[in-house]
Amino acid sequence: MTLLRSILSVFTVNSRKYSLNLQSKKPPKILITGGLGQLGVECAKYLRGKYGRESVILSDIIKPTAEVFNDGPYIFADILDFKGLQRIVVDHRVDWLIHFSALLSAIGEQNVPLAVRVNIEGMHNVIELAKQYGLRIFVPSTIGAFGPDSPRNPTPNITVQRPRTIYGVSKVHAELLGEYYFHKFGLDFRCLRFPGVISSDPPGGGTTDYAIAIFHDVIRKGRYECYLKPDTMLPMMHVRDALRALSEYLEAPNEMLNRRVYNVTSMSFTPEELADRMVKHLPEFQITYRPDSRQEIADSWPQVFDDSEARRDWNWKPRVDLDDLVTLMVKEVKEKIAANGF
Repeated sequence: MTLLRSILSVFTVNSRKYSLNLQSKKPPKILITGGLGQLGVECAKYLRGKYGRESVILSDIIKPTAEVFNDGPYIFADILDFKGLQRIVVDHRVDWLIHFSALLSAIGEQNVPLAVRVNIEGMHNVIELAKQYGLRIFVPSTIGAFGPDSPRNPTPNITVQRPRTIYGVSKVHAELLGEYYFHKFGLDFRCLRFPGVISSDPPGGGTTDYAIAIFHDVIRKGRYECYLKPDTMLPMMHVRDALRALSEYLEAPNEMLNRRVYNVTSMSFTPEELADRMVKHLPEFQITYRPDSRQEIADSWPQVFDDSEARRDWNWKPRVDLDDLVTLMVKEVKEKIAANGF
């Protein structure tokens, strides 16, 4: 009997180890809020490729296209409805929350009360939700979290932040609130300050979106009128690098992280420099300049982003440079326009 008990004991211990190994390899269940905005759909595709189709739930308050709906799980989620969010986390056994819901810079200035509700009240809801259910939460921030009093070339990870848009103010609030919840409650809060993120999707109302709109207008009409001055330098990155940064940061062990908020970037360029590179692919296009209210916003933002801390702590490194970006965008925007019948 003693020998039998020993054998059974070893078997039980090994079974538990095996079970724990299986559990440790189980992919996280991820909820993305604001999923039909600038990054959500591409982020869902990227993470489903890593963790499986059913592991990533896209959500928004907007009716999705058939393509988005058929690509993987999609649900209605209102970030201003706390009980509704609770129900989703419980019913779907969510582990990670990626909070994209926000009104961007130019759009936010047109409707400040709505931006306060979506960007600030919504943030309060999701961070309290994450604390309550022990979720790992990712909230993107932005170069817009800096202002005219910040050093612009380069802008370090820790410096003066006095933004002059409600979008920027709400992102500084999110950064500080997340850090507070980390130190006070041990919440696994993670935040990346992104530069302008460039993808083939139509522009969504951000000040850096000229670098998206220019491809759509030039390919469709052969010309583009830019709302920024030709020498306005801003930091940028292609969506491929942005999603890879997000994914690598989410997977980084906590012991590697010296901060909860990091700058990340790929490059900096001006509208004039971008147009010069585009000529190689689209030699006949015309560009004119008519600066509007977005110029004042751009003039208060970083020109060059210092992301050395992200490179040091969790080995961040961009892969797409300006020439690669132009080549990718010309190809991807042409495909998107053709697919939508424009």
